[in-house]
Amino acid sequence: MEMNDSQSKYEAALAKYNTGLNDADIQAKVAELIEKKVAENNTEEVKKFLFNCIDLTTLNTTDSDMSVMSFTDKVNKFDNEYPDLKNVAAICVYPNFAQVVKDTLEVENVKIACVSGGFPSSQTFAEIKVAETALALADGANEIDIVISVGAFLSGDYETMCEEIMEIKEACKDNHLKVILETGALKTASNIKMASILSMYSGADFIKTSTGKQQPAATPEAAYVMCQAIKEYHAETGRKIGFKPAGGINTVHDALVYYTIVKEILGKEWLNNELFRLGTSRLANLLLSEIKGEEIKFF
Repeated sequence: MEMNDSQSKYEAALAKYNTGLNDADIQAKVAELIEKKVAENNTEEVKKFLFNCIDLTTLNTTDSDMSVMSFTDKVNKFDNEYPDLKNVAAICVYPNFAQVVKDTLEVENVKIACVSGGFPSSQTFAEIKVAETALALADGANEIDIVISVGAFLSGDYETMCEEIMEIKEACKDNHLKVILETGALKTASNIKMASILSMYSGADFIKTSTGKQQPAATPEAAYVMCQAIKEYHAETGRKIGFKPAGGINTVHDALVYYTIVKEILGKEWLNNELFRLGTSRLANLLLSEIKGEEIKFF
């Protein structure tokens, strides 16, 4: 296929949606939504739900087999310590630790997610990205988080960006592929909307804001635009795509803001951990502390 034919395919996909967004307009809408709607969601029930949506994450240079084992073991112990609460949704690690998590994890209903594809910069060969994904899945991962080729996207090379996602999704088969837009690098609402649509078009099962390795990370404005894109894509195709804010979720209030945006734009159908996740580790103790009414440092 000629470069132009392929590129025009992606332009045609984008043309079905309104991508000419005004940043100030989005900011105003988000501010109004937060002011009017967040307080009503500040309940114990919502906090318990949010805990069950956490991708409990360790992505440190210092991670080792031992540290990842002990990280996973806390998730095992959680079921005994807090039998009245649902556990986290997933444990998210570098791909070389998938096997360690698989061998250590004893509880059911907790997924093993791996960041893959040259995370966090996405700057490596497409073949490496596909191979890394396949190796992580072979070692026990059942969810993969990748970053789009941000540089290719920003230079208008949608073909490179999209075909990489398609190849990685092919390697994932039925396993969930979460595609990170790195919204802080995309900067504008229009770019975030276009990257969302192209990622979903290329096979993303989830779209995710950020790696947490670049600032700014998740923002309510980016979440608003991404959820709007998911809603419009669902109306166009019938496919339900999940949403995951990650990076910079430092307080329970931050989590409630993202919950509120999903609830108001996408509705209750998206309020389950098959379609909504939070990428964080800091939040687990904060939510637990608020649910139990005392300071808890379990994780």
